[in-house]
Amino acid sequence: MGNCVSLSISLDQSVNKVSQWLEEKGGYTHNLEKNLVALETNMEELQAKRDDLSRRLKREENRGLQSLAEFQVWLNRVETIENRVNDLLSARNVELQRLCLCGFCSKSLMTSYRYGKNVFFTLSEVEKLERRVFEEISYQALTSEVEEQQLQPTIIGQETMLDKAWNHLMEDGVGIMGMYGMGGVGKTTLLTQINNKFSKDRCGFDYVIWVVVSKEFHIEKILEEIAQKVGLGEGEWKEKEKRQKVDVIYNFLRKKKFVLFLDDIWEKVDLAQIGVPFPTRENGCKVAFTTRKMDVCASMKVKDPMEVKCLMDNVAFDLFQKNVGQKTLDCDPGIPNLARKIAKKCCGLPLALNVIGETMSCKKTIQEWRNAIDVLNSYAAEFSGMDEKILPLLKYSYDSLKGEHIKSCLLYCALFPEDAIILKEELIEYWICEEIIDGSEGIERAEDMGYEIIGSLVRASLLMEWDDGLGRIVVRMHDVVREMAIWIASELGIQKEAFIVRAGVGLRDFPKVKNWNAVRRMSLMENKIHHLVGGFECMELTTLLLGRGEYGNFSRGLEMISREFFNYMPKLAVLDLSRNERLSELPEGISNLVSLQYLNLKATRTRRFPKKGLRGLKKLIHLDLEYTPNLESIARISSLYNLKVLKLRGSDVPWDLDTVKELESLEHLEILTATINPGLEPFLSSHRLMSCSRFLEISEEYVSSQNRHLESFGISLSGTMDKLSEFKIQRCRISVIKMGRICSFESLVEVYIRSCKSLRELTFVMFAPNLRKLCVEDGEDLEYIINKEKACEVQISGIVPFQKLKYLVLTKLPKLKNIYWSPLPFPCLHTVKVNGCQNLRKLPLNSKSGKQGIDGLVIQYGETRWIEGVEWEDEATKIRFFYLIF
Repeated sequence: MGNCVSLSISLDQSVNKVSQWLEEKGGYTHNLEKNLVALETNMEELQAKRDDLSRRLKREENRGLQSLAEFQVWLNRVETIENRVNDLLSARNVELQRLCLCGFCSKSLMTSYRYGKNVFFTLSEVEKLERRVFEEISYQALTSEVEEQQLQPTIIGQETMLDKAWNHLMEDGVGIMGMYGMGGVGKTTLLTQINNKFSKDRCGFDYVIWVVVSKEFHIEKILEEIAQKVGLGEGEWKEKEKRQKVDVIYNFLRKKKFVLFLDDIWEKVDLAQIGVPFPTRENGCKVAFTTRKMDVCASMKVKDPMEVKCLMDNVAFDLFQKNVGQKTLDCDPGIPNLARKIAKKCCGLPLALNVIGETMSCKKTIQEWRNAIDVLNSYAAEFSGMDEKILPLLKYSYDSLKGEHIKSCLLYCALFPEDAIILKEELIEYWICEEIIDGSEGIERAEDMGYEIIGSLVRASLLMEWDDGLGRIVVRMHDVVREMAIWIASELGIQKEAFIVRAGVGLRDFPKVKNWNAVRRMSLMENKIHHLVGGFECMELTTLLLGRGEYGNFSRGLEMISREFFNYMPKLAVLDLSRNERLSELPEGISNLVSLQYLNLKATRTRRFPKKGLRGLKKLIHLDLEYTPNLESIARISSLYNLKVLKLRGSDVPWDLDTVKELESLEHLEILTATINPGLEPFLSSHRLMSCSRFLEISEEYVSSQNRHLESFGISLSGTMDKLSEFKIQRCRISVIKMGRICSFESLVEVYIRSCKSLRELTFVMFAPNLRKLCVEDGEDLEYIINKEKACEVQISGIVPFQKLKYLVLTKLPKLKNIYWSPLPFPCLHTVKVNGCQNLRKLPLNSKSGKQGIDGLVIQYGETRWIEGVEWEDEATKIRFFYLIF
């Protein structure tokens, strides 16, 4: 019996368990339709709750709060469950159609079971998420402290610049500020000081972020730095892809007010690529950066970039003294004077002042200081610290130049003396003839490339543009940059004799060189060498500069060159002997320079070419004979059949028919400058020569007395003078300047008319749409600048003249009645000078004429009576210029 009872109990329990299992599992399909309705309803309520809380969070984030981590987890779970519910509901119709027997059975029992089970448990999760209550969903984040950057102990001379930069950055309309300047000038120091000012006063910014970019630009590295600075660099951040990291930073910063400092950028940093919202007036954010390249400022859309310049002499000396220390300066009475000389060698560059000053701080004797000056003057790279701390830092700028030809152009600039003013035109001529720039497709095209290269070097802070006071924009090279260039050109000091620069150091003898075959370029400009004797085997020499420089000393310079001096220079391409006023003869050996492409004899006493001197110069493309008052002849110049540039301005060449024919035979001639006498009609009627003329002067000042003409009835200008840039007529009795109906001077920018009696009008200037400067002086018969009747005769009345004119000078023109017969816009006109023009009663101006703004048109006059008698177009015009008359 006992066994039967035991079996009965075991069977009943098994039946109950099976029954419970069937009831539970069958419920997944039996209650499927009811569960789906509940799932859809509860999901709608959960979504509404999620949307309400998200809108609340957005409002709180706009007040500077941050979301709680647990609320963010809840939002993520809602998003996950939402996707699962959508999948389940999209399959609802198909799954319900499978059911039969009132949901107790299915055409595909296992599929319906799994689907019903998924619906049941998803509904439970939705109900659980919906029941979650949040009293708080955000919190006030702790504002990160500004990370102060370390500063060097001695900072002198940046106070004014710091105030200027700070005030500019904090202006409402400034979102992005760029500061550029050469390496070592103190850009990082300046940016660091601005960053550290925020540690005392946050000025309402949530985050102040400092990132060093440097030459090797890596987006990932910048992303990591920004993330660390704003507290995003932990947890899930490390698992995210780059694109996700960009989005995270962007979505974080777009709700914040931040300042981002980017130090030492070398190319455009696309803020979108590093997740940084572009700073605007509306979001109040700021971005400030430093760079060595002005181009970077433009690419970063900086409207008013700030140049960080070298220190002024007195301030630079203060910084140098601080680094040397007063104790060292007091060691010898002669040290302070030598200290000033060494400081001057640094040219205001803080990096050099600091490094050299620290080096000299332990030099206690006058002998050590004198030796330091000798080293800096002879080969500065050997000075302690130069090749370790100064030159390598500057070399980064050199290395960043794009193209080996641009690098070569920079190194060539180091051939000029310290502090030399370098004419752009002269520099480019060297480059072309050394074949650094390709001139095979035309000189003008090569010149355009040269100006582009100079611009790129200026924008890279490796050259400095300068106004020489004569209306020319020239360039200069900072002395420390020059030392860097010499160091690089000598293969980082390994091959010093490859690039010999002893310009402007007072040499009286040719320098001694151990290995002449190693010399590739040599500059001995502006020295006191009077005689070049002997010969040197310079088999690799390509450039030899022996000129005295336009702004050089006034010693007498070279007087004689021995016959054999040029015998062993087969690769010499550039030879400059200019401005040696006592050099009158060239040696016959010059014909051995078979590779010579550039020969400059400007402002020498050269009388004639050697009989055999031109025979070997088959590659010569550039010959400068300007201002050679003793030049008797240019006979046989036609043998230079590759000549492309010939300069004869101010030379005393006898301009006759033979000379004109000689020049016309130069079939490759592209550029000509000339000063001719007013009676040389064959020249003026030569389309070949007029089409090449870049500078033309008609004058009796430079021609010999036997060739002077007392009076000429007039001259005719050719319609082919499209290269003419500067035109002068002076000391001539010319009655009229004739023009053809088809005539254009597109390149003409400057016109000077001086001391020309009988000339009554200058209507030809209407043919010069790009004229920048017009100067007319001492013309006793001149009545009109542009004559209305003459203009109508040549059918140019529709032209509006002087659209590019900047300067108009009218002096000693007693009969001048009119400049133009009606008011002109003069959009670029800056200065009008009038003196000795008592009959000029009306100026062609109205209230809208001239350059506008604070730097607007200025009228300068010499006689009060004249300005008081001027008849203005109307009262508005008088008021417009009343405060601009001096």
